Amino acid sequence: MYCRKSRWCSVASVSSVDYASMNMVTMNLKSPNDMDADGAVYKTLLESTKAIPWRIDWNTMEFSYIGPQIEGVLGWAPHSWMTVDDWADRMHPDDRERVVNFCVAQSQAGIDHEADYRALTKDGSYVWIRDVVHVVRKSNGEVDALVGFMFDISERKETEEAVTRLQKELEDLSYKDGLTGVANRRMFDSLLDKEWASARRTIQPISLIMMDIDFFKEFNDHYGHIAGDDCLRRVGRVLEKVAARPRDFVARFGGEEFALILPETDARSADQVAEKCRQMIYDEMIPHDSSSVSPFLTISLGVGTVIPTKADLPKAFIESVDRRLYKAKQRGRNCVQFAQQENV
Repeated sequence: MYCRKSRWCSVASVSSVDYASMNMVTMNLKSPNDMDADGAVYKTLLESTKAIPWRIDWNTMEFSYIGPQIEGVLGWAPHSWMTVDDWADRMHPDDRERVVNFCVAQSQAGIDHEADYRALTKDGSYVWIRDVVHVVRKSNGEVDALVGFMFDISERKETEEAVTRLQKELEDLSYKDGLTGVANRRMFDSLLDKEWASARRTIQPISLIMMDIDFFKEFNDHYGHIAGDDCLRRVGRVLEKVAARPRDFVARFGGEEFALILPETDARSADQVAEKCRQMIYDEMIPHDSSSVSPFLTISLGVGTVIPTKADLPKAFIESVDRRLYKAKQRGRNCVQFAQQENV
């Protein structure tokens, strides 16, 4: 429970609300016994809207009024809203502390405010509420009451969440290779920069494996591009299995070339991972009748490891590993040109 004056508030948001007008209207919300003719008119007008008007007396922290619309939205009868404790207790636990602390601070400072939260319904579900709060002062400047409106914004929140999910999906797609499903070159460049900075800061090694499918052009010519696409997908899936640690990262570098970033990995371990990549691709036993080195699909790999300094650049490191890949092809393919600990 939230004790009355030490912690209070009611929450919020519809930025277009005119607080002066709201004050004029809600100041007329009194208990039924104290309602004059003008107040009754205001009450009738307010209760014909979808917004839920309310008023809390500052000294007692009790609701002096809450609109009957509250029962249609949350299921709780108006008479059950007695104090601010009822308001706070009917809030989602994950929202309660944040919202109450915010509203307490704003109310005590005499600042109009608004906030969103999930309100508990009588049947146990939750509805998104936007509560707009206006602080009413006495002539001497002291706080007299808090008045406001509650709005059901569940539909708006669902739309916002759907848009957020779509944006996340689009972002994921922008960093994913459309054919293989692994990360693309854009994501590779971004993540390498991040891991490079981390390795330099922590003085830890970072390793990179560049690999290329042997005689892939001949594979496409012999089996067709549909089979070639399927081959690339299978290679991508195998390499994802090799990238077993949380920070290991595989990407399609371009064409039939793939790359594997291994943070905090020394040269010896990187060499072992590269050999595992080569063997696992071979073990897939993908037929390749047009290869001059094996009846099955193979890859060639170059490996590099470095503890980067301020003078080192990721681009130069990539180029050095790519040269090792070229040397592996010169040696006859289906092999690894192993790394040596070095600065580039």
